[in-house]
Amino acid sequence: MKVHVGAAATEEEAGAIASALAEHFGVDIEVYAGDDADEPIAVAEPPEIEYPLDDDLGPTDREAALRAEIDDILQGGPEKYKQRLPDQGKLFVRDRLDLWFGESGEGGVGDADREDAADGVKFEDGKFAHFDAWHGNSPDVEESDEGNRLPADGLLTGAATFEGRDLHFMANDFTVKAGSMAGKGVEKFLRMQQRALKNGKPVLYLMDSSGGRIDQQTGFFANREGIGKYYYNHSMLSGRVPQICVLYGPCIAGAAYTPVFADFTVMVEGMSAMAIASPRMVKMVTGEEIEMDDLGGPDVHAKYSGSADLVAEDEQHARELVADLVTYLPDKAGEKPPRSDPKPPTYSPEGIDELIPEAPNRPYDVHDLLDRICDAESVFELKPEYGKEIVTAFARIDGKPVGVVANQPTERSGAIFPGAAEKAAEFIWTCDAYEIPLLYLCDTPGFMAGSQVEKDAILEKGKKFIYATSSATVPKQTVVVRKAYGAGIYAMGGPAYEPESVIGLPSGEIGIMGPEAAINAVYANKLAEIDDPEERAEREDELREEYRRDIDIHRMASEVVIDEIVPPSDLREELVQRFDFYEDIEKSIPDKKHGTVL
Repeated sequence: MKVHVGAAATEEEAGAIASALAEHFGVDIEVYAGDDADEPIAVAEPPEIEYPLDDDLGPTDREAALRAEIDDILQGGPEKYKQRLPDQGKLFVRDRLDLWFGESGEGGVGDADREDAADGVKFEDGKFAHFDAWHGNSPDVEESDEGNRLPADGLLTGAATFEGRDLHFMANDFTVKAGSMAGKGVEKFLRMQQRALKNGKPVLYLMDSSGGRIDQQTGFFANREGIGKYYYNHSMLSGRVPQICVLYGPCIAGAAYTPVFADFTVMVEGMSAMAIASPRMVKMVTGEEIEMDDLGGPDVHAKYSGSADLVAEDEQHARELVADLVTYLPDKAGEKPPRSDPKPPTYSPEGIDELIPEAPNRPYDVHDLLDRICDAESVFELKPEYGKEIVTAFARIDGKPVGVVANQPTERSGAIFPGAAEKAAEFIWTCDAYEIPLLYLCDTPGFMAGSQVEKDAILEKGKKFIYATSSATVPKQTVVVRKAYGAGIYAMGGPAYEPESVIGLPSGEIGIMGPEAAINAVYANKLAEIDDPEERAEREDELREEYRRDIDIHRMASEVVIDEIVPPSDLREELVQRFDFYEDIEKSIPDKKHGTVL
């Protein structure tokens, strides 16, 4: 604390004032003589508190009993259920907390002495939840029953430090009624969410729950402050703070909604699953016999539903994935994502020109392009097995996080299918919520046509893609890498969608459709009238070249449709400069409650 006194004060007087204030307020005091003084003339620290040497007071049996109760709670549910966890490839929940928040980040298995475990846990709320229902020290319990242990009501909540970041956590204890949710645990879950809303720190959900305890449902299912409030709070937290969910077991019915409401969901091979109903319920309702993994395992949600962002090999790998993920995310909305030290790309940008084939239909892997644009080892792809025609990934350019939306020419020429459109829309929306700039790498023949994609809602999902691009107010840069046909250029951040720049490589083309489709649409009848095959082929080549001249990137630059054509070797540096220049740009959307596109 800085204190200013009269300019005439002596050092002795200032020292006395500093000492008195330091002792009174318990903080360091600096005393300055006069309002314009640059250096203090006296400094004092608060005195150390010294307890009387003859103080023989200390903990009594009362504290010892409390510590014994806490230690009992930390042991979790019935021992027989703990012994089954290794066979399931799982950690006991408190060993899991040690893995996530312990100093080593490696965790321990079956550690009975929990005093030093999970040293990154700042505090835990509600250890004694439902204590009176099971513990022998409760006046409501005549005798402890090992088989009916309900420590913490099977759900742990609190605050912890993870990779240097403070966050809220929730973790199910599978040894307590299979991690099921009941009244007191629900109360803890809701309090944690509501506090996260207020203080703006990320939330980590470590889910391993069989759902609600059906025999107790009247106390928490449909209540105003029951399980249903979980998803209301999830909705309020959405876009306020990052919500990350890791699944460690079959999460059924209500338990399955937490992972799908989260911003990012990680499933673990061999143990995770989520579904609206269990296999037994599915058989009862539909007659279908199916295993849990086939119903809602990682493969199902990573490849087909798109509900899983990442799939981990085991518990340690899940932690590593999330540790990487959080480096791209701010703590809350309105903050900029953290920066890292810049790194050169894995491969030289000088190879970009040769990497991109001149023929618009020849494939190349867009990951190879990212390796020449982005900082080395910074590309972090989400949903890699779903909607593979588009790559959605976090990356860094000159140390700054960006969200990449890139067409993938190795997958059906980069045509936009329903799943890819949905994936891109959700990713763009998430990046915009957390102030992560967007980079579009456009190389697509457009949205896919056909009866099947119409049944799969290509128009509806394509609409969401275009809506997300339109509504995002973070800085956006668009690169026309090669083909930009049809409405593909709309969804991929084209000129009409107010990106900060649209730049093209010399391989770029922008048109309503590609040359082959255009010739077929416009000249099919005239070409059919030419009987000589050689003459017809020659005329087709002439028409194709005429059409390509009209859609060539040079024509687009000449007409100022795009901002610039960039030599491929300069693309990374061009993006560095443009993202840096537009970092603090202010953009807005019309004043309204919200749009109507979901």
